[in-house]
Amino acid sequence: MTVTGVDFVALQVRDLEAAATFYEKRLGLRRDPAGPPHAVVFATAPIPFAVREPLPGVDLEAAPRPGLGVALWFKADDAQRLHDELAAAGVPILSEPVDGPFGRTFSFSDPDGYAVTVHDR
Repeated sequence: MTVTGVDFVALQVRDLEAAATFYEKRLGLRRDPAGPPHAVVFATAPIPFAVREPLPGVDLEAAPRPGLGVALWFKADDAQRLHDELAAAGVPILSEPVDGPFGRTFSFSDPDGYAVTVHDR
């Protein structure tokens, strides 16, 4: 038996609708209507992304920052423009845009405190 790769990514969030609205309105992700009732799945490719209610026993308040140690990256058409829009909307920027091997790259904090990196190459 062999694992062939990542097939699905989901973040456990405090407020499902607030998190879904953030990713929909601020990042432009589109909801996939086939998602289950405890999650909002987005039509991202090649790997589906979702926000979901916490699993039993998960206490997001007890963590210093949700997802600590995990690197979550999204590809965008224009990372600088997205940075500028997020910054103007008051979204916490964790690292300012720089040019690197993945194009223009920056990181922000989502409403639950997950660090998200965006690149455009």
